[in-house]
Amino acid sequence: MELTTATHLIEGGVDKQLGTQTWGELGAGNGLFTKALASLLDPKSEIYAIDKDLASLRQIPDELNQVTIKKSTKDFSKEEITEDPFDGILMANSLHYVQNQSALLIQLSHLLKPNGRMILIEYDMDKANPWVPYPISYSNMIKLANSGGFESVTRLGETPSAYNRANIYSVVFKKGVQ
Repeated sequence: MELTTATHLIEGGVDKQLGTQTWGELGAGNGLFTKALASLLDPKSEIYAIDKDLASLRQIPDELNQVTIKKSTKDFSKEEITEDPFDGILMANSLHYVQNQSALLIQLSHLLKPNGRMILIEYDMDKANPWVPYPISYSNMIKLANSGGFESVTRLGETPSAYNRANIYSVVFKKGVQ
C-alpha cells in the first residue's frame, strides 16, 4: 500500500480542530500508517508507535512533520499499555491477530480521553487464513464497536487488497464523554 492510500483511509477519522494531539498506534510495523497519521496531525503532536518487532520500529523516524514519534516494543495484545490517555488510537491490520477482540477494545477504550477516537483498518472478510487468523468484516466490526461501548461507528473508506479478494476498509469509533 502506498502512503497516499494509507492517508486517505484514515484522514476522516482525525479531528484536526483539536489542535495538538496524542495518539497511540498499536501494531505500527514499519510505520506506513504512522507516517500517514503524522501528516494529518498538528505540529507538536505525539504518536506512540507500539509494535512487538523492534526491527520494524527502527524503520520509523523519531519525528515527522514536527510530530514526535515515540517507539515502544510491546505486544499490545498481551502487555498492558501504560502510556497517558490518548486522543486517538490507530490499529491498521492488527486487530485481526487478536482472538478476543471485544475484550481488547473494552480495555483500549479506557485509554482514550473523553470524546476519543479509534481508527481501525481491516480486511472485509469473515473467513480466516494463515495471514488473517481472526478476520472481522465491516458488519461484524459494527457489532464489536457496540459491545466495546463506543457511541458511533463511521466508515471512512476502502481500497482493494493486493493479497485477496476482500477489500480493506477503515472505520472510526468515537467514545462519548464519561
